[in-house]
Amino acid sequence: MVTGTTTAERVSQVEAKRLWNATAKDSHNFLPKVLPHIFSSVTILEGDGGVGTIKQFNFSPAATKEFSYVKDRVDEIDEEKLVYKYTVIEGGPLGNQLIALSYEMKFVAKEEGGCVISRTSNYETAPGAQFDEAKVKEVKENMTAMFEKIEEYLLSNPSVYC
Repeated sequence: MVTGTTTAERVSQVEAKRLWNATAKDSHNFLPKVLPHIFSSVTILEGDGGVGTIKQFNFSPAATKEFSYVKDRVDEIDEEKLVYKYTVIEGGPLGNQLIALSYEMKFVAKEEGGCVISRTSNYETAPGAQFDEAKVKEVKENMTAMFEKIEEYLLSNPSVYC
């Protein structure tokens, strides 16, 4: 078993609060609308969006051949600091590849406008599973592409998620 952490950071032209509102607070509506080629639907299974909420993200068939859904549990949602933490509790890479996976996303406003998005993931590989550096790189690239589409949508729709 390998335990590790990966980090990624990106500068965005979109204001921190708008990205927060779209991707942390309203992901269940926003993601399938803006990224239908990735998410066929997102359903809140338990909770009201706050800590303890469980969401199921269903992937479009073309998005991934490895799994069809992932369930996340919200662990922390800090409106003031714009920090969102969640843990994958079922589906996705859990089971065959990983036994634990959690994320922290931070949206930090920049004085000149826009923000810095930082994403940290903590993982533990399943017994016997090989750590795949290429897979980690692929996931980071996919997340970058996803945020590019999200930013494109928000920049072209300046009145949403204000």
